[in-house]
Amino acid sequence: MPGDKSISHRYAIVAAVAEGTSRIENYATGADCRSTLECLRALGVEITAEGSTVQISGRGLDGLQAPSGDLDAGNSGSTMRMLAGILAGNPFTSRIKGDDSLSRRPMDRIIIPLRKMGASVEAREGRFPPIEIHGGRLRAIDYELPVPSAQVKSCVLFAGLYAEGITTVREPVVTRDHTEIALREFGASIDKSGGVIRLEGRPRLSARNLTAPSDLSSAAFFLVAALLIPDSELLLEGVGLNPTRAALLDFLVAMGADLRIQNLSSLNGELAGDIVVRHSPVRGGVIEKALSAALIDEIPILAVLGAASQEGLLVRDARELRLKETDRIATVAENLRRMGVAIEVREDGFQVPGRQKFHAATLDSYGDHRIAMAFAVAALAAGGESIIEGAEAASVSFPEFFDTLKRLAQ
Repeated sequence: MPGDKSISHRYAIVAAVAEGTSRIENYATGADCRSTLECLRALGVEITAEGSTVQISGRGLDGLQAPSGDLDAGNSGSTMRMLAGILAGNPFTSRIKGDDSLSRRPMDRIIIPLRKMGASVEAREGRFPPIEIHGGRLRAIDYELPVPSAQVKSCVLFAGLYAEGITTVREPVVTRDHTEIALREFGASIDKSGGVIRLEGRPRLSARNLTAPSDLSSAAFFLVAALLIPDSELLLEGVGLNPTRAALLDFLVAMGADLRIQNLSSLNGELAGDIVVRHSPVRGGVIEKALSAALIDEIPILAVLGAASQEGLLVRDARELRLKETDRIATVAENLRRMGVAIEVREDGFQVPGRQKFHAATLDSYGDHRIAMAFAVAALAAGGESIIEGAEAASVSFPEFFDTLKRLAQ
C-alpha cells in the first residue's frame, strides 16, 4: 500500500517549519499530497522528491516567504485546512484556492477559530474557497471543536505553533492524532489527556528522518475485496495501525471477518504492522455516533461490503459524508442502485439490506477518489463487465490503485 496520506501531509508541513533538513520515506504518492508539497515550495521551502522519498529543507517557524501568486490545494481539503493554520501565523497575505470540487467545500470551521486567534481571514460568501489569509501575531485560545474533525484540530494546533502561551483544543469525540504525534516527533511540547490537547507555542522544531507507514484507508479497499471474493487471501505489509484509525479493523472483526495482525511495531510514534485477511462471510453491522466519525472515510467501501453481508449495514450520524469531495451518501446510493442493489437513503446516512448481488453496470466516480475505488471493488464482485466513468479520480490518493487491483485479481 502507498504511504499514509494523512501522515504524509502532516510530516511535510511540520518539516517545512522545522530547522534543518528532514527526509520522509514512503511519502504518499497521490495528487493530494503532491499539492501540499507544491504549496510549500511556493512558500520558499526547498523540496526534492525521488519516487516516494521526499527531502525537505525546513525554514524554521519564521522563515516562510510570501507566495508570488495563489497557492493551489487542488482537490485536497487536508492541504487547505491544515496549511491555513501555518499561514495564519506568518506576517504576509496569502490566498489558497482549490479545484471545482474543493471550492464547494465549506471552510468556516477553520475560519472561525483562526479569527479568534487574531488572523484576518476572508472567503467567498464567507465560507467557501478561495480563502485569503492576512497572517501575523496570533494569540493562544482554548477552543472546543463544534464537530469532530482532525483537520480542524490540526489547523488550530498549527496556528498554535505561532502563538505565545498554551493553545488548547477540546474534542467532543477523539479523532485521529497524527498531528499530535508528528509535532511531538519534531520536538514540540504537546500534552494530550482524553479529548483535550494542549500545545506550548513558539517551540523550536528540529528536522527528523521519518517513514510513513502504509495507508490503512487505502488498504480498506483490498481488505473488503478479499472478504468478498471467494478463495482470497491477502497479506498487506507495514500498514499504519494508529489506535485512532484502527476502528476499521475492529468493525470488520466484529462483522466476522477472518483478519489478523502480525509483526506489530512502532514507527516514529505510529503503530504499524502486517494485516492478513481471508475470504469469509460477514454478518453486517451498525455505524453510528462516535464510530461514524472514526470510519467516515471508509463508509463508501463498507457500504459495498454491507450489501453482500448477511444482515446489511445501517449508517447513522454521518451527515459529514455530504460535505466530502462529493455528497457521498448520494453517490454511493446512485452507484449501488445502478448495480441493482437496494438502499434506503436518510439525511445523515443510509441502510443497505444484506444478501444482495452486484450486477455489472456503468458507474460514475463523480470525480471522487473513494467512490471510484469502492465501486471498482463492487464491480470485481459483479458478474460481467462494468465501466467506471471518471476512474482516474483514484489518483488523488492512490495512483497505483488499478494496477494493484489488476495484479491481485489475475
